[in-house]
Amino acid sequence: MDAQVVENNKIITGLTQDSFQITDEGQPQKIVYFGRDAEPLSLVLLLDISGSMHRWLQRISSTAREAMGYLRPGDKVAIMVFGKRVEVHQDFSDNLAETARQIASAITDHDVGSGTAINQSVAVAAEYMRKHAGTQGRHAILILTDNLSISYMFRDEEVIKALYAGDTVLNAIVVGRAIRPGPARPGVYQNPDFTPADVFKLAEETGGEAVRADETEISFKDMIERIRTRYSLSYHAPGGAAGSFRHIGVSLTGDARRRYPLAEVRARHGYYVSE
Repeated sequence: MDAQVVENNKIITGLTQDSFQITDEGQPQKIVYFGRDAEPLSLVLLLDISGSMHRWLQRISSTAREAMGYLRPGDKVAIMVFGKRVEVHQDFSDNLAETARQIASAITDHDVGSGTAINQSVAVAAEYMRKHAGTQGRHAILILTDNLSISYMFRDEEVIKALYAGDTVLNAIVVGRAIRPGPARPGVYQNPDFTPADVFKLAEETGGEAVRADETEISFKDMIERIRTRYSLSYHAPGGAAGSFRHIGVSLTGDARRRYPLAEVRARHGYYVSE
């Protein structure tokens, strides 16, 4: 799994394996692998190209080359676009300079219909990751959207399960009105098949982060750097009933906590046992 450690929104680097502790259903687990920036990254850029997003996309395309500069040899990037439908603009490629050029054309080369199917698009991107990224290295999706969508017949739980299946962390840059839906009002029925999209929730559940942004070109560069600067942790899963969900806890050990008393560890909340 990936883990990010931040204090006052600043990334904490330089931690070691002894700085972390993991529990699986509350039981301590031995960390059998620890990496820091070393694992190759498979990244899907998931771009909302609905009409309201064009000016934001043009701004990130102007700094795409610089943003790709934070990635490393061996990293690979795919580009997907969505509106009502999802399409692949570029399959995974380690030609990062070409990827930077492709972002601009991704904005104009597709007709994905009117509408913004965020939940479905994230799930499709997670499935693409599972099928095409391979099992080695780290997996991340970076979505750029205004988060204005209704999750028609595609619940958050289904999306999170798809992200977990691909061992994928979701990160988001949210522009425009940057709305995070509030909780349902007590006593008011809300149809679970027609709920507001919430990329903030999806990011938190998978250990990623979502940021509100007015200057997308700056946020894009920052987010690429933050995605690349994470820790990799592995342990032997103890197993369980096929299809069951197991909760994971990742935290700092006592010494690390004393050094960084306000630190927050971001990591996935669990996994589904393979069937």
